[in-house]
Order: sequence, then C-alpha cells, then structure tokens
Amino acid sequence: MFNGGPGRRGGRPGDEKSKDFGKSMTRLFSELKNLRIAVVLAILLAVGGSILSVVAPDKLSDLADEIRNGLIPQNIEQLEPAMGTIAKNIASATPQESWEEVKIGNTVISPEDQVATMQTMNGLGQDATQEEKYAVFEKLPESVQSAIEPKMNMDAIRTLTIVLIIMYLASALFELLEGFLMADASNKFAQDLRSRISRKINRLPLSYFDHNQTGDILSRVTNDVDTVAMSMSQSLSTLISESALLIGAVVMMVITNLTMAATAIIASILGMAAMMVILKKSQKYFSMRQRELGKLNSHIEEVYSSLLIVKAYNGKKESDKKFDRLNKAVYNANQKSQFLSGIMHPIMAFVGNLGYVAVCIVGALMVMDGKISFGVIIAFISYVRLFTSPLNRIAQSMSSLQSAAAAGDRVFEFIDEAEMIDEKDLTIKVEKDKIAGDIVFDHVRFGYDDSKKIVIKDFCAEAKAGQKIAIVGPTGAGKTTMVNLLMKFYDIKDGDIRIDGVSTKDMTRETVHSLFTMVLQDTWMLDGTLRENIVYNRKNVSDKQIMSICKTVGLSHFVKTLPNGLDTDLSENDSISAGQKQLITIARGMVEDAPFLILDEATSNVDTRTEELVQSAMDKLMEGRTSFIIAHRLSTIRNADLILVMNEGDIVESGNHKELMKKGGFYAELYNSQFAL
Repeated sequence: MFNGGPGRRGGRPGDEKSKDFGKSMTRLFSELKNLRIAVVLAILLAVGGSILSVVAPDKLSDLADEIRNGLIPQNIEQLEPAMGTIAKNIASATPQESWEEVKIGNTVISPEDQVATMQTMNGLGQDATQEEKYAVFEKLPESVQSAIEPKMNMDAIRTLTIVLIIMYLASALFELLEGFLMADASNKFAQDLRSRISRKINRLPLSYFDHNQTGDILSRVTNDVDTVAMSMSQSLSTLISESALLIGAVVMMVITNLTMAATAIIASILGMAAMMVILKKSQKYFSMRQRELGKLNSHIEEVYSSLLIVKAYNGKKESDKKFDRLNKAVYNANQKSQFLSGIMHPIMAFVGNLGYVAVCIVGALMVMDGKISFGVIIAFISYVRLFTSPLNRIAQSMSSLQSAAAAGDRVFEFIDEAEMIDEKDLTIKVEKDKIAGDIVFDHVRFGYDDSKKIVIKDFCAEAKAGQKIAIVGPTGAGKTTMVNLLMKFYDIKDGDIRIDGVSTKDMTRETVHSLFTMVLQDTWMLDGTLRENIVYNRKNVSDKQIMSICKTVGLSHFVKTLPNGLDTDLSENDSISAGQKQLITIARGMVEDAPFLILDEATSNVDTRTEELVQSAMDKLMEGRTSFIIAHRLSTIRNADLILVMNEGDIVESGNHKELMKKGGFYAELYNSQFAL
C-alpha cells in the first residue's frame, strides 16, 4: 500500500477530543442491536438474581426471629403474676385443695409444685446474675420448667432454611447464566467490530493511511476493541444488576422500617455524592489514556519497523527519549484515571461501615423500646450491605464503562471515516483477456485532499498497446502519484484516463486493479511457504510454472538451497536478503497474468548482475503487454519505446532514449549526472 508522496504526514491522535460520556454510551449500546436478545436476557437474569438477593434478607429476618424465639424462655411474662398467686395461696393458710388455680401457659401448676417453686425462687436475691437466675430456673419443678423452657419450632426453621437455600442457589445460577451470556455477547461484539474494521480498511481511501500512523490504527483494532469487549462483559450487566439491587434494597428497607431505612440511606448519601463528583472529573483521563496509548503504539511500530535505519543513524537516544516522553504521558494518564477510580473503593467501604454502625445503634435503641424485633436488625445489616455494595460496584462499573466509552469513541471514529465513492452504479465489465492495451491520459490534474497544491497539473500522454513506457524525473516530480492515479488508488480532480477508450471513472477499482500487475520498490513477505508467497491470491498455478518463473528471475538456485524447496516456511523476519525478497516479489508479479505491467523501481534492491538477468526476464514478460516503468537508474530504461520526463507535475519532454539524448535537454542532464565523476 502506497504511503508516500506529497501530503503524507504523521498521525494526529492528539487532535482527538474527549467525547460526551452519555452520547458515547448511547452509541455503544446502539451497536449491540444484533446481540440485543442475548443482552436483554442477560440483563433480565441479572435483575432476577438481584431481586432474589433483595428478598432473601426478609426471610433471613424471619429465620433469625424464629431462632431467637426458640432460645428465650416461654411464657416468662406469666411467671411474675403466677408467683403472686402462689404467694397468696401459701399465705392464706387454707387447705391446698381450696387454693386458687395457678396456670403458666397451658400448664396447671399443682399445689405441691407451687410450694417447691416458692421455696426455690426465695433463694434468688435481688442482685442475682444471669447465670444465677438460670441455675435457679433449673431447680424449679418439672411442670414449671416445661411451661417456661425454650422450644424451637423446627418445622418453621426448616422451611425458612430451605427457602433461603433455594433463593440463594437460584440467584447464583442466574448470575452464572448472565455471566456466560454477557461473555459470549461481548466476544461476538468484539469479533463483529474487528470484522467491520477489516472491511472498513478496504473501503478507506489511501489518503487516510497517508495521514494516520499505522501504530495508532493497530491500537484501535487491538487495544481499543479489547477494552470495549472487556468492559462490556464485566460492567454492563453488573451496572444493571447492581442498580436493581440498589433500588430493591431501598424499597425493602422502606417497607420494613422507615426510621431504619432513613438511617441507612442518609449514612450512604455522602458516598453517592463523592462518586458522582469523581466520575465527572475522571472521564477526560480515561479518554486521555486511550489516546496516549495510541501514540505510544504508533511510535513503537514506527521504530521497530525501521530498526535498521534507527541504528544506522544512531537514533537510539532520540528514539528512547521520545519513547520515555510518550510512556510518561501514558503513565500520567493511567495514574490519574486509576487513582480517581481507585479512591472510590475506600470511600464506599467507609460509607458501608458507617451504615453498619448507624443501623446497629438505632436498631438497638428501637429493640429496647419494643418497636422492632431483633430479626429486623439482622435484615437491615444485610440491606446495608446490599445498599452500599452496589454503590461500590456501580462506581467500578462506571469507571470501566468510561474506559469503554473512550475506546469506543476511537473505534467508531475509525468506522465512521469517510469511505471511497460507492461504485455500485458502475456496471461496465472489462475482460482482461480482450484488452488491447491502449491507455490515454487526457489533461489529468490532481492534488491531495489536505493540500490546495496541485501535484499533477496537466498530464497528457498516450500509450500504445505493447509499448514499454518509462516515467522518469527527479524526486517529487509526481511519477509514483501518476501511477497511483492510473491504478485508481486516488480519484483524479480533472481530466480523464481511458483504457481502450473506456474511462477508468466508469470502471470499478476492482476491475482496474485486475488489469495491472504491480511490482513495487518496497517488498513484503507473507507468513507462509515460498509457494504461497509467489502464487499469492492466484489459483491453479502448477509447480512447473512456479519453477519456470523462478528460473526466469534467477530464483531457482535460492529455491534449491531451501530445506523444503517451495514448501519452506518464510516470513518477514527470516534472514532473507533484500535482493531475494525483491526477486520473490517480481516472481509474484509474473504469476499474475494481466495486460498491463507497472514496475516502480522494481530492480533497485538487486545487484548489477541480477539486474541484467531480471531486466532480460522483464523484457520477455513485457512482450505483448503495455508496461510502465518508474526508474531513477536511467540506464535500465534505455530500450523503452517511450520515455516521459516529468518535473513538478508536468511532462517536460517525451521520446525514446536516443531522441531525448540528442535534444540535450532535461533528460540528457539527468542521464549524464548519473555518470558524472
């Protein structure tokens, strides 16, 4: 992909501004439309689990009261009036048969047991301890003990315990299913985003890549998409479920006891206020973190892809300084965002503990006054946890969603970039087997989108079928730009380019690309076998054809030195010389059977002897094909049928080598300068 030419500049991630959190999240949720069923189901499960968690403390309160009632003596309030009646009976000096009946609960106390009870209770002093009281109670007659001894209602306790276990198990199951659904939905969402980005890359104009650094684009595809997916998986359902838990806890507290509810809520209001202030201030730092990370990735990609240049020019110190500066910026953004999100936890922990203390104090006073039961305090301790814990988790979820919003802004900014002009209305089909090979450049004018400067001012030329056209000129003359216009990598401003009389404006880019074989100065290797590198994107190419091409370009010896021949795995990182990579690239171009051939400094990375071999092979390859050759080494294009000499976007001379040398003009000056001592 062409990244050179006028108009190229570094990426501009720093131009990004922090987006509105609400709008960013709205866009993020709208993109989940294809996964709406799974997300809604996950949210319903989360809400269902939260409802069960909220209702459970009410049952826990009933269980606590039931257990407490089974631990305290029964009918204890009837004991004092019973003792008064017993004392009256004994003091009456009447026969026991005529004593007034004494009844505790449903048990009738006999006169003998009344006497024994009075004797036992008389041994209990006014200042008796709790242990002494229990010791006296154990000496009471069996009838009295059976009337006042604690009794557990095991049926009720068993029922409440089973209900609680079912509720907590169901809540846990709901959370498990919700987690699975959200993890699946977030991974599918990330997969969809990457697929859309992949398709988007092929629809973006080449000018976008001229203006944006590769590392920043890669950061959007990897880091930002991962951040969105992870945050959506961990935070979206959590935010919904915890919000439901929070609301449910408030409702249950109000229903249970308004005074206790007010105590717990007021104790937590400070935490909510602090959370909102922190969230408002921290959003810009999350956006800054993603932006600075993109800059750092851009620098790393740039340095490691050009490591030899950096070392050759002793640029390590300067590169390290820039890395340290960018790394420091990422550190600062991370520190600020993580600090602000991190202090939410201790704040909410303090608020939660404050709530526990307040509930215990107020609850104890109300129990003493008989306004509530002990189980209500147990329930409210659970409600306080259910009230403050969601606040903490909501704060964490909001922090995570802020990261997702910032990363989503960068991803959707890329997806929303202006695409190349839609070509669905272009229906002209050109079969390359029927192409004659004539190309006409008719007053072509072109300038890059970001510059008012016209690079190609008035290019007029005609290439006949089978001709070898050389385009030469000094650096910046517009040679490669002209070829990019021919390949329809850019749209021309004015004029026209016609292939066999058909304007390229009426052809799709795919059609135009299929007509050309292009061999560039920059080489690239796929991670695959040598065969896969040579037959790239071509089918039904036999080994015999491949070896014939390798022999033509001088690669046959290299193939024989490989351990597995054509099946040897190669990659960009393998120790293959620049010349060998170029020969593989040329062989790849020979496999493509297209009527037009473009060679952009294709032999610049091979030695003189190999160049002669490749040049001879190119001559055979160019037979019957219209060829365009861009060359700075003018000795390689002396046999061209037509040489177009460009300078500052215009053709200043044209003709073959002999004609141009005879003129003694601009071309002759360029040619002679290459041999001057």
